[in-house]
Amino acid sequence: MIRLLLADDQPLFRQGLASLLSLEEDLEVVGEANDGNEAIALCKQLQPDVILMDVRMPICDGVQATRDIHKRFPWMRILVLTTFDEDEYVLHSLQAGALGYLLKTTPSVEVATAIRNLHRGYSQLGPTIAPKVFAQLNSIPSTQKNPSQNDFSDREIEILILLAQGKNNREIASLLHLTEGTVKNHLTNIFCQLGVRDRTQAALWAQKTLLSSLPNF
Repeated sequence: MIRLLLADDQPLFRQGLASLLSLEEDLEVVGEANDGNEAIALCKQLQPDVILMDVRMPICDGVQATRDIHKRFPWMRILVLTTFDEDEYVLHSLQAGALGYLLKTTPSVEVATAIRNLHRGYSQLGPTIAPKVFAQLNSIPSTQKNPSQNDFSDREIEILILLAQGKNNREIASLLHLTEGTVKNHLTNIFCQLGVRDRTQAALWAQKTLLSSLPNF
């Protein structure tokens, strides 16, 4: 059973979404938050697997809440579900730690599928969101070296794939039987090789270049 927390300042939307998702046998809504601060508090109390997060909320918005939750509970998956598709919200949410971004117009069946994919560690971007993200990736300054998969070692490829799946350094270290320090060193080399500034841009490159060629992605 995948435990869900819904964070949205519109009660009617939350209740409707909760009712629809509750029809799925493997999904359980364990809590609802009116704002980012409530979401953070409920994450500590309820320990959900996946949080569905709006971006515009009072007191504490979804981007700040995402950043805080990802820092405190990096194993929780955050899916942004909002009406806003502005580039700033999309990129800031992903940089804060969200693993997916969908619009509220997405059918509930597709939202349920996205939740399952997030729970397995895969990112999910809506059809109007993905082009914005890849456009940002393509606009990375010309210092990027435009490397191919062959420019990385097997270990670096393994790390890139796990990074693209939303794994944090601790999870990568555990899965590959490495120390977190070793993972950080590999990531530093990867960032230099890609000519990027952070793990979000590296993950986007890996999703576009590596994961797209894997089955079931």
